[in-house]
Amino acid sequence: MEIEQVKELVQLMVDNKLSSISLRNGTETIVLRRPSENGVAHAPAEAAPQEIAAPLPQPVHAIQQADDAAAIAVDEKLITITSPMVGTFYSSSTPEAPPFMEVGSQVAANSVVCIIEAMKVFNEIRAEITGTIEKILVPNESAVEYGQPLFLVNAG
Repeated sequence: MEIEQVKELVQLMVDNKLSSISLRNGTETIVLRRPSENGVAHAPAEAAPQEIAAPLPQPVHAIQQADDAAAIAVDEKLITITSPMVGTFYSSSTPEAPPFMEVGSQVAANSVVCIIEAMKVFNEIRAEITGTIEKILVPNESAVEYGQPLFLVNAG
């Protein structure tokens, strides 16, 4: 998806006071979320699928990290929490705040595990599983790719 298309989607969200948009085209999905103006969560809006150009190649380091995380997850039977978008990974809500998760932290399906900032919108990423954080795969304030492994969780 081109950056101009993403900017148009963000403008659509602002104009229509939407807190979330999810688009799916085949195997490609883009989800944009932003905080609502009054702090009340809105129901996600579904937009019609749009034609998306061929997927952009992932940087070699992101592919290598994904392969490494997959190998660890298979070896230890861990579940991987991946990034739902491209952006900047933050382990806490502010630089002074403690991280949302540390190795050994217990998570529930609705637990916030990190924030990913994309185009000045800060998106809370939830675990969507229950278990214990076994490994944090991304350093704070680093760039992440769509589908990049962020955490390994022992759901056992």
